[in-house]
Amino acid sequence: MPILLRRWITNVVFVALVAFVWREGCDRSDLSSEDASDVRPGVRFVESARDVGLDFEHRPTSLDPRIANVAPQVAAVGAAVSVVDADADGDPDLYVVTSEDGGQNALFVNRGDGTFEDRAAEAGLADLNRDGVGCSMGSVWGDFDGDGLDDVFVVMYGRPRLFRNLGDLRFEDVTERAGVGRWVNANAATWFDYDRDGNLDLFVGCYFSEEHDLWNVNSTRIMQDSFEFSRNGGRNFLYRGNGDGTFREVAEEVGVVGTRWTFAAVAADFDRDGWPDLYVANDYGPEELFLNRGGERFELAEGIGLERESKSGMCVALGDVFNEGRLSVFVTNISKRGYLFQGNNLRVNYLDHGAGMVQFADGPTADCGWAWGAQFGDLDNDGLQDLVVVNGFISASRERDYWYQMSKLGIATADVITDAAHWPPIEDRSLSGYERTRVLFNDGGQARFVEAGAAVGIDDRYDGRAVALLDGDGDGRLDVAIANQSGPLLYYRNRSETGHRWVSFALEGAGGNTGALGAEVTVSFAGGTQMQVVTSACGFSSQNERRLHFGLGDAPGPVEARVRWPSGLEQTIADVELDRVHSLREPSP
Repeated sequence: MPILLRRWITNVVFVALVAFVWREGCDRSDLSSEDASDVRPGVRFVESARDVGLDFEHRPTSLDPRIANVAPQVAAVGAAVSVVDADADGDPDLYVVTSEDGGQNALFVNRGDGTFEDRAAEAGLADLNRDGVGCSMGSVWGDFDGDGLDDVFVVMYGRPRLFRNLGDLRFEDVTERAGVGRWVNANAATWFDYDRDGNLDLFVGCYFSEEHDLWNVNSTRIMQDSFEFSRNGGRNFLYRGNGDGTFREVAEEVGVVGTRWTFAAVAADFDRDGWPDLYVANDYGPEELFLNRGGERFELAEGIGLERESKSGMCVALGDVFNEGRLSVFVTNISKRGYLFQGNNLRVNYLDHGAGMVQFADGPTADCGWAWGAQFGDLDNDGLQDLVVVNGFISASRERDYWYQMSKLGIATADVITDAAHWPPIEDRSLSGYERTRVLFNDGGQARFVEAGAAVGIDDRYDGRAVALLDGDGDGRLDVAIANQSGPLLYYRNRSETGHRWVSFALEGAGGNTGALGAEVTVSFAGGTQMQVVTSACGFSSQNERRLHFGLGDAPGPVEARVRWPSGLEQTIADVELDRVHSLREPSP
């Protein structure tokens, strides 16, 4: 029997068996929470985007006609939202992007009362989607020049842009001078100080290979070469800050290498050695954790549980679900009854105990549909971190579906699936469309979550991509901003009346890392010990408010906060005053 025929038969049998297991497993479980809800007394959200001035629609880019048959898939990302204090007045602002050719990005500046106005044009951050340059995919904000003002790196399919914040909402394009303008097709980037020299460094993880200009392709062979272990995506870049406004690319030199179709990355100290590591979520492959070895090199962690599960990682969200002072990681994946069940990953970090990243996803945390962005945050201030997850890939026809065509591609050889010309045209078909945003409330115990989005007023069915959390009006309750692909920006104001206590921390770092990226705050109270990290990017194409918010419940008792600053210095604040924001500055060594 010819080897290609044997391989084809083996693939068909394998896929049939896996499909049977998926279907049986899905039919016998309660993993889907589509119809589940739970009443949360006093918890209420009201969608208020237009009421507060956040009137914005994302639109996709237009690609080379030679890949028109797969354009809805290729151009199905780009909706993004970042929270930043762009004008340094203490109030959170929002930067959102569109991918449409000639479309205008928006910088919504907070007026100080929880309402916003778009000032992107005057800031020079609106008109970035141009022919020959590329389209916006998101943004990450950080003070790379150490002047106390947040600068912005705009992630692109094409040539990314770096803008220096000059103050008074004026931004200068310094991309070429800084040396970060090479052509990429990226969704992921994050600022961090990997060598702790006081200068911010920049990681950029790419999706499509940087060899492709998606508006003028040289070949239609642009797709992944495997649905499980693909390595023909874009490469990683790591730009080391030189301290003079310029950067040197050092990814291969320090060992942050890979071409795994990266969708998201977050920086935090996972192995507790004082140096920030990189956790990366990849499509068509396993997650990766690059451990920082003293700021000189990175080492890909092995044997910690990540390589066993090759999925479709789309976001990396950080939390502390058990209130035991250790990081939890939530990575979204794809679940579709009868076709594919990958399941989301909720991993708790036990590297310090030699147990690796332990999987706890179950029930509604495992199955949110085709999940994208997610964030941890205490939405009801009860002292436990909840999860917001946005879902849905392509919402088009309600009668025609593309999953059958996708299942046929699943058994194809690498030569077939790599070439977009071989993919069946999606036309007006949906692919896991019209899925509802999920709000998973943490009920404690062994990471037990209850889905109650519709019950609390968050029930949209757009194609969600990015979600970010912020306290937009300064009332001590976290609001939710959602960027939808080919849809509106949503803003759910938190109008909950629970009576629970809370505390927040705004950190200012010493030296060049003024945003204190990498700092950890651990709050001890009657409900346990919860740790949060100051990050740049978090989730998918998103950035939360940098201020760290802790819910404390009804009777928190004495509250103590411990801060581990990026320099390694530790600081303890006893008897923390509740229901207020505490501004802390890193002590000098």
